[in-house]
Amino acid sequence: MEFMDVVAVRKSVRGYAEREVEEEKLAGILEAARLAPSWANRQCCKYVVVKDKAKIKELAGGINPWLKQAPVVLAACADPDASGSRNGMDYFLVDVGISMQQLILAATDLGLGTCWIGAFDEAKVKKLLGIPPKVKVVALTPVGYPAGKEGFGSKLARKFVGADKRKPIEEMVHREKW
Repeated sequence: MEFMDVVAVRKSVRGYAEREVEEEKLAGILEAARLAPSWANRQCCKYVVVKDKAKIKELAGGINPWLKQAPVVLAACADPDASGSRNGMDYFLVDVGISMQQLILAATDLGLGTCWIGAFDEAKVKKLLGIPPKVKVVALTPVGYPAGKEGFGSKLARKFVGADKRKPIEEMVHREKW
């Protein structure tokens, strides 16, 4: 796909087919994440790859029940000490954001679905995945082949957050001054 096509077709997927993700595709999207720019090139991002169905079920909990369908879940983490801050802003969050976006777009290009998840119990995720105390879990994402038909829960979530709507460019871009 052309890059802008990848950007245009990317969407949050909440329904996954019962199909394993090929290791080469998983390696490819993780490589895209690894190549992301970061604060002073410190590369604070770390990913935990979860394929164990019991662990995925625990990660889903009551918050994201549809997550149980995914063949892979990635936990995007960062060591804040391995990044920097300026003007009161911690850049480890930016570092993970850039890395995750590259991963998500690479997944889309390979025909895989993802969904940025911020609703999780960090302490529970850390304990389940053995993540060190000083490391922050910033996001989770399922990775898998989208199910053929979007389920009711996904449609409802998309409607609730207005996922298909985008503001006009004039509302986002200011030229020369605000």
